[in-house]
Amino acid sequence: MASTTLHPDSLAVHAGRDDLANLGVHALPLDLSSTNPLPDVDLGGLSYEVLATGGHPFDGGSNVYARLWNPTVARFEQALAQLEHAEEAVAFSSGMAAVTAALLALAHESGRRHVVAVRPLYGGTDHLLASGLLSVETTYCTADAVATAIRDDTALVVLESPANPTLELVDIRAVVAAGDVPVLVDNTFATPVLQHPLDLGATLSLHSATKYLGGHGDVVGGVIACDARTAAALRRVRAITGGILHPLGAYLLHRGLATLPVRVRAQQEAARTVADWLTRRDDVARVYFPGLAECDPRGLIGTQQSGPGAMISLELVGGYGAAAGLTSSVRLFTHAVSLGSVDSLIQHPAALTHRPVQSEAKPSAGLVRLSIGLEDPADLIADLDQALATRAERLSSPVSAAN
Repeated sequence: MASTTLHPDSLAVHAGRDDLANLGVHALPLDLSSTNPLPDVDLGGLSYEVLATGGHPFDGGSNVYARLWNPTVARFEQALAQLEHAEEAVAFSSGMAAVTAALLALAHESGRRHVVAVRPLYGGTDHLLASGLLSVETTYCTADAVATAIRDDTALVVLESPANPTLELVDIRAVVAAGDVPVLVDNTFATPVLQHPLDLGATLSLHSATKYLGGHGDVVGGVIACDARTAAALRRVRAITGGILHPLGAYLLHRGLATLPVRVRAQQEAARTVADWLTRRDDVARVYFPGLAECDPRGLIGTQQSGPGAMISLELVGGYGAAAGLTSSVRLFTHAVSLGSVDSLIQHPAALTHRPVQSEAKPSAGLVRLSIGLEDPADLIADLDQALATRAERLSSPVSAAN
């Protein structure tokens, strides 16, 4: 059955597995070869040249070397490209390796060294752009100022929607229309279950595959879905810099895609319940969740993004002390960075993922971010309730008052 005729849930199960029957296997194969036999000197040399410059293996050639190409990685790339409605995808050793490759490839291809970055943005990406390490100049702006920020030497516009950590929704179509410049969308929070940036006009859709695509907190990787020409440029950078995803990581990520729609929808529904409960708390100053009307003023849920996702941020009354108290008092939530796992995580962005971000873009000290997993939402609410109560008891105790 052609993949274009499949429902997205079916596609998630079957994408990237077209060659399995011919191989005589049912489960995904794992090829750990670091090097490959060469047919002869001439074909070996041609294979090397084709792969090192961003091409694909050809009949009669060789895979040559795992830094250049690997069949397990390629199957995952094919699957993700189908889910993202893209011509191709290119996988990397981490999300940051993917971001770096995109910046290098687009700057090299265009001969331009200027980037427009829409804040808020993941702390690692924000820091990379601000560091000057890649010799690109960055103009930071809000989504409504992109047209003004674009210059003649702009190589790329970078945005994230929902944005990390305040979950602001960016109108991707509007940003694309702001100028004739490639647009990279970090689609990590939404996943291809909820959003397809390329269908909205973006050039690249990027994922920290470590998060929802893997879904179990046991693999690190990154991947970019795009057109074939851009993919070739990304593979060239990947071959030169050595940023290819390890085959075992690709195997785990490809396996994770099969359950991605089921996980995302279940986590999203739990997040709705938790977010609604948080809005009724007097000790919570504000809840950031795209499913709340006040967090979606442009009505992008249901038009751009099919659902709000499973991330929640909350601003606590009491600032940093309240935030630190909550993260240290939870029992079911795990206090850890990252997100998208089957278990629920809690973290303080200003102290962790956004610590290296410039002061003007650093999140509030009272902001806490939740990644809702697959636990029963009643248990998650009970854990947050006891943790907030524990914090309140500490503040009201005679010892605390004396201090």
